Amino acid sequence: MADTSKDIEELIGIMARLPGLGPRSARRAVLTLIKKRGALMRPLAETMARVAESARECVNCGNIGTGDLCEICMDVRRATGEICVVEDVADLWAMERGQAFKGRYHVLGGTLSALDDVGPEDLRIPKLRARMADEGITEVILALNATVDGQTTAHYIADELAPTGVTLSSLAQGVPIGGELDYLDDGTISAALRARKSL
Repeated sequence: MADTSKDIEELIGIMARLPGLGPRSARRAVLTLIKKRGALMRPLAETMARVAESARECVNCGNIGTGDLCEICMDVRRATGEICVVEDVADLWAMERGQAFKGRYHVLGGTLSALDDVGPEDLRIPKLRARMADEGITEVILALNATVDGQTTAHYIADELAPTGVTLSSLAQGVPIGGELDYLDDGTISAALRARKSL
């Protein structure tokens, strides 16, 4: 028979590695799961197993979904000619929470970083260029985090896309310097999107 306490400690250790959970929070979460085994733990385990099998990156934009194309890319109503470029999926989800942007997204998968040895070839910038032609993109909104690496990446993309004649804009008011989209409230994201400016 398995050592139950060892299994529980292992679960706590795994939970503690999740963002926002330390050892104490993980311990409380695991205790709640155990106490509500039927209502929480089993459904959570079953759902996690399904998601582990089905979750994949959208081949078009880089979002996470359960098919080759995510729901946003499959939605013809989102083909507005606007594409919002974000650093990662968490930023895309933050933008979607605000419900202000009705176009499509492009997830870069990171930012340029000399310190981390991340160059343009490590990001999904070539795919962005291809999508511009394939999807008839008329405006590229650079919604990158207001960090040094985010702004460096935004300038690089703006320089790369400038010869295409596409309208380039970035988020404006509401996004604090050094702020990250995933931590902003919906109203701030909506205001920033509405007040975007040309580069």
